[in-house]
Amino acid sequence: MNDSSKRSTVYFEPEVHQALRLKAAYTHRSVSDLVNEAVRNLLQEDHEDLAAFADRVNEPTMTYEELLDDLKAHGKI
Repeated sequence: MNDSSKRSTVYFEPEVHQALRLKAAYTHRSVSDLVNEAVRNLLQEDHEDLAAFADRVNEPTMTYEELLDDLKAHGKI
């Protein structure tokens, strides 16, 4: 933990807390390290999802009805 770290209270389900403590002990890391890594990974996934949405913003769209008509026309349904 560095000097600029912030403290927060987080409530875990008992089973999750136990698993987290066991993983911390097994990997010789702190619970804080594991939680920080998990949150960073989650935020990175969100960032990648938003980038994918931005990349696809100009793609043509179709209604659900158009999709069903297209699938039927191509023998998919």
